[in-house]
Amino acid sequence: MTEEKNWAAEPILRPSGGPRRFWNTFLLLLVVLVYCSSVLIGQINQLYANHKETGVARQRPLVPVFPDGKLPLTLAATRNGTFTPERKSLQWLRTDSSAFNDSGEYIVIDGADYVLKSLTDKRERILFSGTVVDYKDSTFKIEDIVFSDNLKHALVICDKVHNWRHSFFATYFVLEVDSKKISPLYNGTSLVSLAKWSPDSSSIAFIVDNNVYVKNLASNEVRQVTFEGGTEIFYGKPDWVYEEEVFEGDTAMWWSPNSEYLTILRFNDTLVPTFPIPYFVQHKDDVYPELRELKYPKAGYPNPQVDFVVYDNKNDKLASLDPSDAFYNDKDVSNDERLITEVKWVGDSNFLLKITNRESDILKIFIVDASAMESRLKRSDYGSNANSWFEISHNLLYVPKSDSRPHDGYIDIVDVDGYDHLAYFSPPDTENPLILTSGEWEVVDGAAAFDAVLNKVYFISTEKSSVERHLYSIDLDGSNKTSITDVSQEAWYSVSFSAGSRFLLLNYNGPDIPHQELLDLHLNTRETLTSNDKLAETLQKYALPEDRYGEIDVGAGKPLNFHETLPVNFDASKKYPLLFFVYGGPGSQLVQKQYSLAASVFSSVVAAQLDAVVVTVDGRGTGFKGKAFRNIVRDKLGHYEVIDQIAAAKHWTAKPYIDEQRTAIWGWSYGGYMTLKTLEADQGRTFKYGMSVAPVTNWLLYDSIYTERYMHMPQQNAGYYNSSVHEVANFASVERFLLMHGTGDDNVHFQNSLKFLDMLDLQGLENYDVHVFPDSDHSIRYHNANTIVYDKLLAWLRQNWS
Repeated sequence: MTEEKNWAAEPILRPSGGPRRFWNTFLLLLVVLVYCSSVLIGQINQLYANHKETGVARQRPLVPVFPDGKLPLTLAATRNGTFTPERKSLQWLRTDSSAFNDSGEYIVIDGADYVLKSLTDKRERILFSGTVVDYKDSTFKIEDIVFSDNLKHALVICDKVHNWRHSFFATYFVLEVDSKKISPLYNGTSLVSLAKWSPDSSSIAFIVDNNVYVKNLASNEVRQVTFEGGTEIFYGKPDWVYEEEVFEGDTAMWWSPNSEYLTILRFNDTLVPTFPIPYFVQHKDDVYPELRELKYPKAGYPNPQVDFVVYDNKNDKLASLDPSDAFYNDKDVSNDERLITEVKWVGDSNFLLKITNRESDILKIFIVDASAMESRLKRSDYGSNANSWFEISHNLLYVPKSDSRPHDGYIDIVDVDGYDHLAYFSPPDTENPLILTSGEWEVVDGAAAFDAVLNKVYFISTEKSSVERHLYSIDLDGSNKTSITDVSQEAWYSVSFSAGSRFLLLNYNGPDIPHQELLDLHLNTRETLTSNDKLAETLQKYALPEDRYGEIDVGAGKPLNFHETLPVNFDASKKYPLLFFVYGGPGSQLVQKQYSLAASVFSSVVAAQLDAVVVTVDGRGTGFKGKAFRNIVRDKLGHYEVIDQIAAAKHWTAKPYIDEQRTAIWGWSYGGYMTLKTLEADQGRTFKYGMSVAPVTNWLLYDSIYTERYMHMPQQNAGYYNSSVHEVANFASVERFLLMHGTGDDNVHFQNSLKFLDMLDLQGLENYDVHVFPDSDHSIRYHNANTIVYDKLLAWLRQNWS
């Protein structure tokens, strides 16, 4: 505390020599003061003039000029849904005859109504209407409804409680569709982690306290399938690292096509180290923080041990492989180090397992016979070179046997001359698949659908452009490749197919205003689902930045894709500040020809509000330009990516319309890491400012599965030090930078930023600002934080560029 001054106790100091001498002295001092002040002001003015000649002050202020009658693009407008396109999601229904007699039945939400529609006979029926469930004097908010394929029942998901990125807990009810009767799925209103319909609509598999249960709808009987689940054993749902880095979702159990079997993964986290995260503002009256412990394997530390069991739903039996089975005795991948990356049923009693070693450079494929509970190794792949790794995917597509196809099979992604392409494996254990596609372009996310009537495979690819997505079809024998979407037009499409793949929900996502269409691929007809005409009218009222796309050559082996956002009323004869927006993680892509006010809204706001140019460049290591372009970063994260960002920035600062003294770079997560690594290497020469949000600062601090896929284990790679943010003295030459992080970040721990701040303290650096968000996770949303984080970013740029 500051000591309070007792002025009454102080002696009063009086001038000596009387009043006359006092005034003479005072006037002399006043003359000197005026003279010195005039000299000082002149020097300041000269310094200001000199600064104007060489630096920021000579540039015009950050005040954009909007056309008459046009509204400005603001953060507030982007948050209230003004620019959000209408988009509908469909739940397609499957029947036993869907493969050869696809009725195109689907459920769509219209306000509070869940409406059944058919694309063949155009009938409609409201299956349920409402936003809440009333049960035993309590009201529950409906978050989602998932109907059984036979439409007799529905799972009603209420009052979700956020867990990790994808997972949640919720209260589940079972709705009888015709009677509208509601009953709890399990034990009153107990929280359930996950629930999945069986394909025949007879059963629901669900998880409580990390154990699997199965409910039979006909008998209303609930069977507990597993019993070991708890804080360290997970059945049917992934632990933290598998949810985040492997399955990118909350599911680790899969029904067989005939509903007789359920494959369940088992995660043993006993040896996985625990990371503590304190929470400070969960309850306003808490004096001590709440401490939560998270099983989190960091690079080089023990991973969860992963295995599987199979539940026989018909006979109520749980089975596992014999210890002598080939699956447990592989010569390359040990049981302790094995990653199970994909599970897919490829028949009524056979399912496929993809496994890799923990560093993801050996791939094995096993097929398990659930009826006999034995496996057989069907494929081994050791990668094409030392820099290769196997990226995790979940898009293997089962192709059932038929009169024209004597064997079951599947379509998967394989490497064809360094690019991702489709191959057809039939029977599933063949070692000689039929290659369906090839070329210097890539199939995205595997096969999208298979039409058993036309024998056509549908897929999205980058054949036209790596920054666009178009839909194609190809016959199952690899002939007759055809574009379904108009490749003469710039576009980014995504798709959702009906159960038999005759019908298609085609989502046009940009670059113009998004819309949705429903297509009948047999009759070649289409109808509009959403048009977003109102959004088009709204956009006419606003002054919006201009988007440019292209490629630049910076000596990286291939041209780099870029997206440039220009300010309103751009004038090439003027000087504009420059902001680089970066991510850059392996296999990622930021430059996409999508509707910009959804894909890169903050870039648009910065361009409009700060009268700036915003640029994104996808450098080496990013995806969809082939494996050589992507894999060069292996074992050297933060090296080639940084070289490319600096080279691209020099390309822009050489342009006559860029103010090279007002340049900045920013990013979030891997982009936050890239921001710091770029500032570290550049030392203020090209980028004067930076904004880093939730960055990794040392790969020893990040999770094992992601890190080791690209860096190998630290025990085998001395490059971890160079890939960390470590040359903190280099930041002294940066004008100023900003660091932001949430203290409750379960993904990139706050520890990363604290370690970096400690290094800055030891170096004696003070040219930075910090903003911390209490209890926010990696998305920074807790207690209004997502509003504040973008407000802060915009305000910080405005302040430092002014």
